[in-house]
Parts: sequence; structure tokens; C-alpha cells
Amino acid sequence: MPKFATTFRAIPAALVLALAACSSAPPPPVVTDTTTPAQRLAAVDKAAGVDDTELSVQPLRDPQVDDLRERARRQREAGDLDGAARALDQALGMVADDPGVLQERADVALLQGDWKGAESYAKRAVDLGSKTGPVCRRHWATIEQARLARGEKENAASAQAQIEGCTVPGIKRY
Repeated sequence: MPKFATTFRAIPAALVLALAACSSAPPPPVVTDTTTPAQRLAAVDKAAGVDDTELSVQPLRDPQVDDLRERARRQREAGDLDGAARALDQALGMVADDPGVLQERADVALLQGDWKGAESYAKRAVDLGSKTGPVCRRHWATIEQARLARGEKENAASAQAQIEGCTVPGIKRY
């Protein structure tokens, strides 16, 4: 057999071996966060907590806004998240700078899986609202959960750090 024929037969075999060596390992599995929107809201509720020894400021409310908030609460409990969002959007049309309504709207956005919306409403509430107490912790916990849902762990950690700064002891009366 001629020398060229042996060489030509060896080339395909060498090429197959080279290509086999070049195959890359499969990509690592994508870690899927299985936390549901309801579980995220439960984490917000837990972070807010309730402590009778803590200072908590509650503003006076417009009765019309209270009616819309109550309607939103009922709709949310009935599973009508879109209706709850509409009622709260209507309330925000009346009192755009109300941190409580903004937070309730953030809660609904969180339940709807609207992570950016939830963070946006909660950030506005932080900027306008109390810097202490359960409401403050609720704002920051919402921001943290929205960031975690988007896979932004570092940014979520910075929100988590803010939660602890919201706790201020109440006034001791003797």
C-alpha cells in the first residue's frame, strides 16, 4: 500500500480524536429560584414584624383613599390582583405621595411577579415615608425580595442591611 494511502486514512481518525477532545463540558445547570410571589410577600411580612416597644408613626388618612385601600384589600384576598392594583392606582392618583398606599401597591406588584414595579413603589415609599419601624422594614424587605427575584444577590444584601437600621426603640415612660 502506498505511503500516501496510509496517511490519508490516519487523518480522519486523528481529526475525530481531536474533535472529541475539544468537546466542552455541558454548561452548569441554571439554578431556578422556586420562591413564589406569595412566599416573597410572607418574607416581607415577617421582616416587618410587630413590636409594641417600638416607635411607629401612623398618619391620618383621607376617607376616600381608605375606601379604595379597603376595596384593594378585599380584591387581593379574593385573588383579583389586577383589581387590587387598579384600586390602589386610583388611590395613588389622589395621594401620590402616601407611603402606605405605595407600599400596598408594592405588595400587589410583588404578588403579581412584577419585581421592578414592586421595587419602584417600595423605593418611593422609603423616600417619602418613615425611616423607622415596621413600615420602614417592610419597604426595605420588599426591595430585597424584588432584587432576589431578579437574581441580584449583592443588591439584595444592601437592602437587607437597611432593614436593621429601621429598628428604633420606643420612648420609655416612667
